[in-house]
Amino acid sequence: MTVPHFFMCPISLDLIKDPVTLCTGQTYDRSSIEKWLAAGNLTCPVTMQKLQDPSMVPNNTLRHLIDQWLQIGPQFDPVYLSTIDSLASLKKILESGEASLEYKCETLQNIQALTEESQSGNSSLFQLGFFPLLLELLFEKVESRLSEGSAKFAEQALSCVLRLLSLGEYECLNMLREESKLESFQFLFDQGTSKIKRGLCQIIEAISSSLETRELCAKLGKNRKLLKGLILLVHHTYGASEAGIKAISALCCLESNRENMVQEGGINGLLTYIYDTQRHERNLAPKAMATIELLLGLESAKEALINDPNGIKALIKMVFRVSDHQGSESAIRSLMIICTDSLQAREEAIGAGVLTQLLLLLQSQCSGRTKTKARLLLKLLGSKWDEEPKHL
Repeated sequence: MTVPHFFMCPISLDLIKDPVTLCTGQTYDRSSIEKWLAAGNLTCPVTMQKLQDPSMVPNNTLRHLIDQWLQIGPQFDPVYLSTIDSLASLKKILESGEASLEYKCETLQNIQALTEESQSGNSSLFQLGFFPLLLELLFEKVESRLSEGSAKFAEQALSCVLRLLSLGEYECLNMLREESKLESFQFLFDQGTSKIKRGLCQIIEAISSSLETRELCAKLGKNRKLLKGLILLVHHTYGASEAGIKAISALCCLESNRENMVQEGGINGLLTYIYDTQRHERNLAPKAMATIELLLGLESAKEALINDPNGIKALIKMVFRVSDHQGSESAIRSLMIICTDSLQAREEAIGAGVLTQLLLLLQSQCSGRTKTKARLLLKLLGSKWDEEPKHL
């Protein structure tokens, strides 16, 4: 049988017996790449990129495919082989330094069309090393300005990357720990389209969700320019506010990121998002509320909330919502935190109608636990109960 070229080691040009993948996403036969490295070479033979990490990861998916092919022979699904072969050829175009940006955009469109037709499309892309390649292409350099062609390519590449993120393999994202890559990420975030910003927010979510990328998550949390950009995204970018809320919430899951988020205006941004819910159709106010509650473990966050002109009002707005009770418990717990130590906050809450909202909540179909929290808050505010009868 003729050996499919994507089953052949790029070094020996023989059938791969023990496939291993380098950090560049290229796969080789173990014995061949070990000889290459032992000879003192510090680059990837195919891409000639310097190896930041020389470790090798077994490519079990490719091993399984080769074993299947050896067992089944001519009966191996020819359509699947043809798809893999086509993808391998398209990958070479993306790797080429000579291909134009327009040609690479067409190539990404062809890749998307090929893989959408196949149930195993995402896994095929992953086993062929598209994930690290696409990340490299996305974050390889910083331009003075984002051209229309570069924006189009970034949108298409991000679309493929986000599909591959669904496989849950996040190790490759650690390339963003390199300053040049992170600088490129920031550039795309600052100058990119709304679609690009949403895609990068999803990458931030993925980074924040994995132990493999914990250090990178902490690095992002120290990037004050990025944090400020996320908060601005919540304020001003139509169609991307929700993505910004999710990214902020994800970053705040790491305790070390919270102080910087507060310092860059995170509390004010989240409060504004909640306060403006009537003017815009938004459905992530409960997530924003839960993030505020998380941040209120910091004194700086409490101070920021009390000093925000609409801070207490935004919390009260979340106490009782006619459509649903999501976020009510977080709002009540947040008010408890603020009102316990601040007479000013208690007076402002009562003046803004919190008692009425709590009584409405107690008459609703919310959970027993939420009602218990509501009664505790009423008890806390009891010393001021008779001072505002007009609210009852």
